[in-house]
This record gives sequence, C-alpha cells and structure tokens, in this order.
Amino acid sequence: MAKPLEITDANFQEQVVDSGKLAVLDLWAVWCGPCRMLDPIFKELAPEYDGKAVIGKVNVDENPGIPQKYGVLNIPTILFIRDGELVDKIVGAVPKRAVVELIEKYI
Repeated sequence: MAKPLEITDANFQEQVVDSGKLAVLDLWAVWCGPCRMLDPIFKELAPEYDGKAVIGKVNVDENPGIPQKYGVLNIPTILFIRDGELVDKIVGAVPKRAVVELIEKYI
C-alpha cells in the first residue's frame, strides 16, 4: 500500500522535479500541532493518487532548503509543484476535500 514519500532536500530533484507528475507536499514539523491534523489526510491520499501524483511530506526542521526555495513562512503548508514550479499552495490545516480539489485541478 502506498504511503506518503519522505521528501528531503537531497531527494527533492529526483522525487519531485524529475517525476513528471504533480507533487503535493505537506510541509510540517514534529512540534506543530495543526500539522498532525494533515497526517491522516496524506496517508489516505497516497494510495488514492499512487501513480498519478507524488504525495509527500517534508520535515521543515530537517530540510530547510525546500521551504526556503518556495518562501514558506508558516506550517502546515501544502505545496502543489509541477516540474519544479509552484502552481498553488494552501497554508494551514484544511479538510481533505480542499486538498483533493486542487489535486484534481492540476493533475
């Protein structure tokens, strides 16, 4: 069963930019309470969009390059990236339907 990929500064190019797919990244941190609300949503999205989109999680404390590159100042933030370019983002914890709407828009 597919699960969210752990996206790091080191594997970002390969897993996200070079994937040829829409990447949906949950930027989070261990100490962030609202971030925990998105965890089950991303666990559901990974198998639902397996092969159609890259569903991943980025720990911002361990991987500062990604949030810096995309100007992320608050977490949780969900980035929607295609070919390395930011196409949309959501700041804050949101219901699954809000994430799915944007995935369907850009997939």
